[in-house]
Amino acid sequence: MEIRDNLRYTRTHEWVLKKDGTARIGVTDHAQETLTDVVFVELPDVGKEFKKGEVLATLESVKSVAEVYSPLSGTIEAVNERLNDEPGLINTSPYDEGWLVEMRIQDEGELDELLSPEIYAGTIE
Repeated sequence: MEIRDNLRYTRTHEWVLKKDGTARIGVTDHAQETLTDVVFVELPDVGKEFKKGEVLATLESVKSVAEVYSPLSGTIEAVNERLNDEPGLINTSPYDEGWLVEMRIQDEGELDELLSPEIYAGTIE
């Protein structure tokens, strides 16, 4: 299972890549493995605002439905449109091609509350 050093994580298995006041958000390798084959993704609309902890997206797999929680407060600036036709990208490339949204960060202090790769690894062992 892959855990990348350049990302921050949540206890609910989301990852965050911060760059220039925005955050790219997706689900971890552990999450996609647990879900198995993702067959449908419901993403938010661009421009929608979220508070940390609110449901950001819904993933449906062949065996379950999972909610993805917003790891930060902010406004959606982009969604990964490819997932509409290729939801399986979440399984094959959770950190690269299978990202979910990009969000304008409202409170950068919330980044400090996210887990380091080492701490996240400890939560899933």
